[in-house]
Amino acid sequence: MCSLLVNDLGLMKVDVKDVETVTVLGAGHMGLGIAQVIAMSGYRVNLMDLSREILDRNIGRIRYILTRYAEKGEFPRDKIEPTIGRIKPFTDLRESVRNSQYVIETVPEDLSLKKRVFKEVEKLVPEDVIISTNTSALPITEIQEGMEKPQKVVGTHFFNPPQRIKLVEIVYGAKTSDETVNFTLELMKRMDRDPVVCKKDVPGFLANRTVIVMLNFVSWLVSEGIFTPAEIDSAFHYKLGQPMGTFGLNDFLGLKTTYQVQKFMAQREPTFKVPPIWENLVKAGHNGVDTGKGFYEYPDKVWRKPQSWSEKIADKYDTTWSLLVGINRMAQIVNDGVATVEEVDKAVKIGYLMPVGLLELADQMGIDNVVERLEELKKRFGKIDNLSHILEPNPLLREKIKKGELGLKAKKGFYKY
Repeated sequence: MCSLLVNDLGLMKVDVKDVETVTVLGAGHMGLGIAQVIAMSGYRVNLMDLSREILDRNIGRIRYILTRYAEKGEFPRDKIEPTIGRIKPFTDLRESVRNSQYVIETVPEDLSLKKRVFKEVEKLVPEDVIISTNTSALPITEIQEGMEKPQKVVGTHFFNPPQRIKLVEIVYGAKTSDETVNFTLELMKRMDRDPVVCKKDVPGFLANRTVIVMLNFVSWLVSEGIFTPAEIDSAFHYKLGQPMGTFGLNDFLGLKTTYQVQKFMAQREPTFKVPPIWENLVKAGHNGVDTGKGFYEYPDKVWRKPQSWSEKIADKYDTTWSLLVGINRMAQIVNDGVATVEEVDKAVKIGYLMPVGLLELADQMGIDNVVERLEELKKRFGKIDNLSHILEPNPLLREKIKKGELGLKAKKGFYKY
């Protein structure tokens, strides 16, 4: 039985060590993965969805995934059924949250839908229970609007697939309490996650906020006819070892989702604009692999390395340009007080499997060299719509140069050496 403590306000609250049951709202792809990792960590999971068919199918899918893990020696075979046994399906919202000490929402990325769900859940759970959202881009602050206990709402952005990527971005809304964030941070660690904290509710949070601007940069270059998707992806594939490149990966994931994230960014950041190539593809119904066409064509709707990729064209695009754009965005994140240097580097290393953090890379390159190269890129590409803003070196970079904090060669930059 879960023990309760009394805080200074006289309200009952759950101790994180005594959490036994977590509710996951939504049994789609992400809900499935999140439920699996929670159950694997020993917690009971109330998995709720309006469709019993989806629940049964995806719980069966979890059994299949765990069986594959066991065949590879990654999970004990005798723990498969006990893990599945900890996942209980529900189609009734009230019943799904009745005995939970924590709730994670994973419904579709629709702000109005999420707000309705949160307001309904708030009425059904004890006042001490935290309700978190797995949104990858929607503002936590707007989800909090109209709630009686907005301090108990927080972002828990799991990365895809949750079973393989341990990163969870814990995101403050404007009214989220430190107590809520600290509780969530500890709970994620107990679930064998590797969390980072996003102190401000900015579009895209940490990892996606960085990567989406890197994607935006190359997408504008393609839209303007300066490079082809194959030239850019060949560079990423053959020079950096990325299996699917940039545009190929988005074809695999589905263009519509990334397009919606870009549209969301553009609505909240006037300097961010969606490149025409994305507008054209999505509005034409081309979503990537699942529709047979995106940036590339997939006749059998299966991802395969495009024939247009080759080592011969891999030298046409300089992948360092994308890294410089990412460094500049990360400097902005740190300068704006959204996250620490360590947290934002950790986010991209774990979330996007980068071998080195981008601010670590800036120190290795020399921060003065980073600024010089950004200025060169701005002269070359700055007239393309919003690229001038993306390529303008962040004031934090210039400040470090003034202080002589140039990175590894100066024994101090974003890190000390």
